[in-house]
Order: sequence, then structure tokens, then C-alpha cells
Amino acid sequence: MSDLLPAPRLTAPTTAVRASFLAGERADHLATGDPMDWLDQAYRDFDAFVAGRRGVRRRWGVPCTTFWYVSGEDYLGTLIVRHRLTPELAEVGGHVGYHVVMPWRRRGHATRMLAAGLVECRLLGLERVLLTCAADNDPSRRVIMANGGVPDGRIRGEDRYWIALDPALAPAADPKPDRTTGGHR
Repeated sequence: MSDLLPAPRLTAPTTAVRASFLAGERADHLATGDPMDWLDQAYRDFDAFVAGRRGVRRRWGVPCTTFWYVSGEDYLGTLIVRHRLTPELAEVGGHVGYHVVMPWRRRGHATRMLAAGLVECRLLGLERVLLTCAADNDPSRRVIMANGGVPDGRIRGEDRYWIALDPALAPAADPKPDRTTGGHR
């Protein structure tokens, strides 16, 4: 279990985590050598950067909702729900993408973040979701399997997993998400 208080939760992107978002994403990209140019806007105008990620947006040719996994002022990671699949996403990408930034990895956050994301998928009316991960990404495979992932082969170097979403497991008390925070009331 997490030692963070308050307990981490999914929320709409928020300006409250500016410092930890920038530090976490920068550390990740420095460690992997991935380009950081997408963070330039966040450094220049974090309010606009956050506003551009809130609500349902069109990405990859489909409606998507971005959530951040946060605890107070600590940003732990991002989870993106794609509301439907294109032929491309049906091969690589799937319905849900997520990552936890380096300072918070190996503490169970990805497993709990994905579980919370699956609740959001249920609320969208999805009956099952596809997740994919690189064939050599053992940590992600374990997270997906811990959340009920059933292997469905490999396409273009990505392992595929389906997770059935039981509507009976959707939150019973006030099933409407609080869209101001991205969480539940």
C-alpha cells in the first residue's frame, strides 16, 4: 500500500502539481533520452498546458480523457483512456495508456492507477478494454495481469491483453464521476 497521504487518486490534470509534474517528467525523459520538447509549453505556461489536457479531447483519431494520478501536490503519473479503438489502436496502443514517473515506480502505483482507470472505462460504458505493452516490458505486463489482463497474442512487437469490465463492479454510490476533478464524488 502507498505511504502517501492523501491516498493517490485519478484526477483531471491540475495546476496544483506543477513542480512535481515538471520534475517527474523531466527526470523520466533525461533517464530514457526521450525528447523533452513537448514539455516546453508546460514550462512556459503551465495553466494553458493543463487546460489543454482537461476534458475529452480528440487524439489518435478518437475521443480521449487524460487523468493524472496525484497525492496532494505530488504528481505520480498519467493515464489516458481512449473511448474507442481505430484499426491502428486495435493493433498497438489499445484503450488505455499509462505511465508512472521514475521517483514513484516500483511501489504499486501503476497497478492501483490502472485499477482506477478501469472504473473510468466502465463509466464510459466499455465492456472490455484492450491494453498493449512492448514485449520486453515486464513491469507493465505484471500491472496489466494484476488487473485481470488476458493475453491475446503479439502484433508489431506489442503484447496484447484484454480486460473484461464487469458492470457490477462499477461504483454503486453516485456512479457519476466528478468531472471537475476526474474522480468520483
